[in-house]
Amino acid sequence: MIARVLTTGLIGGLVAGLAVAALQHFTTTPLILAAEVYEAAQHAHDGADAGAALSGLSRTAATSVATIAVSIGYALIVLAAMLFSGDAIAPRRAALWGACAFAATGLATSLGLAPQLPGMAETDLAARQIWWLATALSTGAGLFALLRLDSPAAKIVGVALIVAPHFFSPQPATPESTAPAELAARFAAASLAVQAISWALAGALAGLVWRLQSRQQEPS
Repeated sequence: MIARVLTTGLIGGLVAGLAVAALQHFTTTPLILAAEVYEAAQHAHDGADAGAALSGLSRTAATSVATIAVSIGYALIVLAAMLFSGDAIAPRRAALWGACAFAATGLATSLGLAPQLPGMAETDLAARQIWWLATALSTGAGLFALLRLDSPAAKIVGVALIVAPHFFSPQPATPESTAPAELAARFAAASLAVQAISWALAGALAGLVWRLQSRQQEPS
C-alpha cells in the first residue's frame, strides 16, 4: 500500500507539477520579475547592494523543480487524507479533496496573509508562520466537520474553527511597499488561481493514476 501511494503521488504530482510550472511561467513569474525591478530601484535609491538573482533558464528550471516537488506533496497529502478518512479514491472526489485543501491552505490563509511580491510589506516571520499553520489546520478541521460529520454540534464547531483564526491575523511589521498596488493585486489573484489549479489537478491526477492501477490489479 505504501509503495502504491508513493508511486501514485509521484506520477500524479509530476504531471500536475509540469502543467502548473508552465502556467506559472506565463502568469505569476512575469509579475515577480516586474516587482523585482521596483525593489531593485528602491535598493539603488537607498544605496544598498542588491544581491544577484537567478535569471533566464536557471531560474525557470529552479522554479519548475520546486513546483513539481510541491505538486507531488499535494498529491500525497490528498491520497493520505482520503485513505485516512476511508473515502473511495477516484479522480473527481480526489479533485474535490484538493479543492478543500486549497480552501484551507490558500484561500483561508490569504485573508490574513495575501501572496506577497518581492518588496511588499511583511509581517514578522515567526508570527506569520505560526498563524498560517494554525489557520490551515483549523480551517481543514472545520471543513472536515462541516462536510463529513452529521452532528449539528460538529457543524457549529466546524464554522467556529474556520472563523476563529481571522480574529488573530498578524499585521504588517514593515508598512512600506515598493510594489505598486495594482501589481500586488494581480499577483495575489494569479497566485491563488494557480494554487487552486495545482491542488485540484494534483488530486485529480492522483485519483486517475490510482484508478488505473486498480484496474491493472483486477483479475482478468
